[in-house]
Amino acid sequence: METFRKEIDTKITPAVQKALGLKNRLAVPRVTKITVNIGLNASSKDSKFKDSALDALTRITGQKPVETKARKSVSGFKVREGMVVGLKVTLRGARMYDFLYKLIHVTLPRIRDFQGLSKNLVDSTGNLSIGFKEHLAFPEIRSDEIEVMHGLQVTITTTAKTHDHGVTLFTHFGFPFINK
Repeated sequence: METFRKEIDTKITPAVQKALGLKNRLAVPRVTKITVNIGLNASSKDSKFKDSALDALTRITGQKPVETKARKSVSGFKVREGMVVGLKVTLRGARMYDFLYKLIHVTLPRIRDFQGLSKNLVDSTGNLSIGFKEHLAFPEIRSDEIEVMHGLQVTITTTAKTHDHGVTLFTHFGFPFINK
């Protein structure tokens, strides 16, 4: 995976710089962090679901997840202040680039009936958020070991300032966007 980091520095960054017409290499958008999270919603009463989600997130990212807690009570959702409502992992540095490589080259091609990503997944500040309905697409998860199915969300945060700069960056990384 170290070669992916070198490929970013030697090939992808100059290509993005040329595509965006930037004079300074330091002005080229780059990935700063990747956040992977799982919401525990109403199933949070079931400790088996929480343990399964914790184990899956640890395997997928190689890092121990942090529990996210509700900041205030919402009676409509049966959530009390301080209740665990999700799990998240923030990846930076070498683990971030390893995860990014795995996401592009292994996980996305493994998704059933995958047609490509919509450019609308990139927000106005150039960050990409991808939701997975099933966590089976990740190679660390074996289908015969699964007790409970759950989805997860991957958010890739960049230094891009606009939607177009973000799309250009992710296209050069190799994300398969639908041409719309």
